[in-house]
Amino acid sequence: MKQNRLGRTGLTIPQITLGAGWVGGLIIRADQETRFRQLDEALAAGVDWWDTAALYGQGKSEEAIGEWLAARPAASHPRISTKFSVEIAKGDVPGQVRRSVEASFARLGVARVPSLSLHNQITSGAGQGSLSGVTAEDVLKSGGIADAMDALRAEGLCDHIGFTALGEPEAARILIRSGRFDLAQVYYNMLNPTAGEPAPPGWNTTDFLRLLDDCEAEDMGVLGIRIFAAGYLATTERHGREVPLTENIDESIEAARAAAALEMLGGEAGDGAQKAIRFGLAERRLSSIVIGIGEDWHFAHALKALEMGALRAETLDALRNLRAGHPAFTG
Repeated sequence: MKQNRLGRTGLTIPQITLGAGWVGGLIIRADQETRFRQLDEALAAGVDWWDTAALYGQGKSEEAIGEWLAARPAASHPRISTKFSVEIAKGDVPGQVRRSVEASFARLGVARVPSLSLHNQITSGAGQGSLSGVTAEDVLKSGGIADAMDALRAEGLCDHIGFTALGEPEAARILIRSGRFDLAQVYYNMLNPTAGEPAPPGWNTTDFLRLLDDCEAEDMGVLGIRIFAAGYLATTERHGREVPLTENIDESIEAARAAAALEMLGGEAGDGAQKAIRFGLAERRLSSIVIGIGEDWHFAHALKALEMGALRAETLDALRNLRAGHPAFTG
């Protein structure tokens, strides 16, 4: 597995990161034998960074990974990153952060992690988004979330801190440009790559304002999330875990976007999931692509996309033209 530079952290990270979230869901839903087999397979393939969060399955994802870690020699353990959320209205933000992280570590059975990230959406007003929103001021003010994270880092509980760049892109940009964070998880896929390129005229969903440019300017590590667009690029079957994270999204709209893109890519090697990964591989500013696994064959299938390599430049241009002219994207 090729390892990429993880921004200014001094670390490297595999091209693919194992995501243990709700949308893929296998790590949360499957029996222990299946979970262990998939985690063993990931590590054997060189995927030695796994990403989880307290929110995933209300702790079940961390518990599942913790069970695997406890059953395997410490020398063979991968690197684990996890995330926490806070509720500003409840007060005592530093206490919330500490208690959440301590609970995550207990579920994982670890004393520290290389990376700890804020999971809330970043907004211009508290309480927005599918997660309880926090503002840039909530994060950056004296005694705020970033200070609480720095305190945990100073104690040796993590080496690096990051955040999930969802919510309002303008607010996420403030955090990136603050220089306080080493890592960002950024929404990026062939249906919405606006974190990496300008949105075309008439763009009808969230414009991520080329946040990758800002991450690059700060030399931040970037984990690309939602590469399968919650599964719409991977399959036409709906599992009920398709949680929208962008504006103007419902099943018919996102399905139409995915169908148009995949029809245009008909001559490219691989199925929808593999094409989606190959699209991500073409963006050099993604340190790693987070892959969620829904079925026990998905991971091996995803690895084959790495052998195929990034989509060709002319294919990327054709996708760009499609997004600029197709009514599903600009109608």
